[in-house]
Amino acid sequence: MKIEITEHAKERMQDYNVSEDLVKDAIHNPDSIVDGYGGRKIYQKKLNGYIVRVIIEENKEIKRVITVYKARSGRYGI
Repeated sequence: MKIEITEHAKERMQDYNVSEDLVKDAIHNPDSIVDGYGGRKIYQKKLNGYIVRVIIEENKEIKRVITVYKARSGRYGI
């Protein structure tokens, strides 16, 4: 399945110092996936006391990365 990263997500990746490889790893090998607003999915990956959260809109052909951010691991319980 194709992965498309929006310009907004690229800006957030730069703000949080998250690489494209890490985003793709979170999508392909998440520690957890939870439901987000409006049918979106949130792929979560643990990283050195943080969680990288990748918010996705997906259909049969594409996973579109809407935004990316880091949060403290205790905040989301994984």
